[in-house]
Amino acid sequence: MDALEGIRILELARVAPGELCTLLLADMGADVLKIETPPAAPPADEEHRRAAFSFLNRNKRSLALNLKDPEGQALFQRLAAAADVIVEGFRPGVTKRLGVDYETIRAINPRIVYCSLSGFGQDGPYRDYPAHDMNYLSLAGVLGLIGEAGSRKPVIPLNLVADYAGASPAHARTDRRGRGACRARGGRGSPPGRGAAGT
Repeated sequence: MDALEGIRILELARVAPGELCTLLLADMGADVLKIETPPAAPPADEEHRRAAFSFLNRNKRSLALNLKDPEGQALFQRLAAAADVIVEGFRPGVTKRLGVDYETIRAINPRIVYCSLSGFGQDGPYRDYPAHDMNYLSLAGVLGLIGEAGSRKPVIPLNLVADYAGASPAHARTDRRGRGACRARGGRGSPPGRGAAGT
């Protein structure tokens, strides 16, 4: 038996931190259902992205669901009623607008563990800024430390250092507060977590 067998996770993530978090949970036996946006048209760089997509989404099932449509929201809420964990990676406020925020889901499923991964967290001065690996590395001064000496041009790292590091705390938090922890606290789940940048 796998460590997380029987744990049901809904993933609402489009970028590496959330996808890596749920990949690690799926690798440990969790049943991860990735909720995807129905595509209007295939992206121009689809072939280029396919390898990364396949890597980050192995061991997961997927369902295309339009969360901007009330019917899609109602279907997600039915799925959430039976889920143990939700991992979402939208900017603050987006899940509320889509009707899939912590308060709405908690009213349906009080034992839900809800993990929010946004670049700079759910509050604070940078909360509404979009953020990816380059933003974090630049703010931390890392881009000034790599590349040719004396060059003012930063070198773009080949690895998504901060994006993947952001997934690790989310993975630990979600794993630690899984089904057993919810039952130990009288069946109540936990609210959204911190930002990928650690704010």
